[in-house]
Amino acid sequence: MKLLEGRIQKDGVVKAGGVLKVDSFLNHQMDVELFDAMAEEWKRLFANRPINKILTIEASGIGIACIAARHFHVPVVFAKKAKSINIDGEVYATPIHSFTHGREYEVIVSRKYIGPEDHVLILDDFLANGCALEGLMSLVKDAGAVVEGVGIAIEKGFQRGGDRIRATGAQVESLAIVDSMDEKTGLIRFRTKEAGEQ
Repeated sequence: MKLLEGRIQKDGVVKAGGVLKVDSFLNHQMDVELFDAMAEEWKRLFANRPINKILTIEASGIGIACIAARHFHVPVVFAKKAKSINIDGEVYATPIHSFTHGREYEVIVSRKYIGPEDHVLILDDFLANGCALEGLMSLVKDAGAVVEGVGIAIEKGFQRGGDRIRATGAQVESLAIVDSMDEKTGLIRFRTKEAGEQ
């Protein structure tokens, strides 16, 4: 998606350790008009899927998921990183390792909000090592629901997460795939689509 790639080139900052800082428009301050264009593209890419629910993880995925939900006309469920007293009843839970925060935590979803009748689109801001997505896919499977697809804003193509998730057979649609980043020059290279790809 050229619009997102252009914004990453303009406002993204490459940091040491393979970190791409995009908090000025994606995951701290949020550009809702950009999110709307992203949502429109995911709606086009997943148009043939019977999606009735969107699943994401707190906190960075919530904004893009909510805007996307307006295009799909479905509710959003977000996996919580801590159980609070206002979650009653049974939950699905899975451990996830965070690349960004360098630690493992458990995420949960109430069994009331995902079940065997659901056809789920998973959305998130980043795909790096794929641990968060594997955890969310595991939650969907535990619920007896179907993962209809995975939508990602920015994929780090030089890490193995995308390959691992695609190997499961899931339809993965990343709007921008970064093939390389140079922290010294700030240069960001994007993967180009192969002939015949959408």
